[in-house]
Amino acid sequence: MTLFRDDGIVLRTQKLGEADRIITILTRGHGRVRAVARGVRRTKSKFGARLEPFSHVDVQFFARGSDLVGRGLPLCTQSETIAPYGSGIVTDYARYTSGTAMLETAERFTDHEGEPSVQQYLLLVGGLRTLARGEHPPHLVLDAFLLRSLAVNGYAPSFSDCARCGMPGPNRFFSAAAGGVVCGDCRVPGCVVPSAEALGLLGALLTGDWDTAEACEERHVREGSGLVSAYLHWHLERGLRSLRYVEKHAQKHPEKHAQKHVQKHVQKHVQKHVQKHVEKHPEKK
Repeated sequence: MTLFRDDGIVLRTQKLGEADRIITILTRGHGRVRAVARGVRRTKSKFGARLEPFSHVDVQFFARGSDLVGRGLPLCTQSETIAPYGSGIVTDYARYTSGTAMLETAERFTDHEGEPSVQQYLLLVGGLRTLARGEHPPHLVLDAFLLRSLAVNGYAPSFSDCARCGMPGPNRFFSAAAGGVVCGDCRVPGCVVPSAEALGLLGALLTGDWDTAEACEERHVREGSGLVSAYLHWHLERGLRSLRYVEKHAQKHPEKHAQKHVQKHVQKHVQKHVQKHVEKHPEKK
């Protein structure tokens, strides 16, 4: 019987029995861990609300053997909140869907329990922090997280030099199977020819150049998101279930969009009022 303590991000929860849950956590030192949290579904539970998805927590585990991950599931006996990222994510649909896709991606890339994946863990913590604070548009944060997750797991795409022969870019053709853009000589069947702006956007997201990424037009953002989704699907061998719900077509400046909508509504109301007044009081000839 051994006690373990680690900090991690809650990826998802599953009901167990009448009052328990199985908590899936991506930890710093032990990778992905599944543990049983007893009684957390009761209304009087002391730490049930802390073990919700998106929460960054400090957790204590109780394992029957000398290893945290063994034959049986360990028990989660204590939890302290480090950062409640969920409070800034679940109240906005675009953030919530993007965050859910990020959690699913992190779980898919850490499919072996008990194997540390510090880079993936730090990437997830940083992504959720950025998403909760609203520092950048949610769909761009998601695409940046997906690209960097692919990179830290050995699938870094190339958006300039040829992924096969290394010919300096820019190159026109993009192939998920080839590892990114390829030159004319290395072109394979099924290549697409994306715009230079979309490739520049993806390169900026991969390197963290947010000024360039946020300056891109919406059509290039949609095109880049499609390339990221196709590249991720190829290397994971199946797509993310939560990706279909992601609101990738959100306005880059929602406050301007809302102001334009209000102005349009007011103009329509005024025109309707004037027309009604004219009908009621026709001009005398």
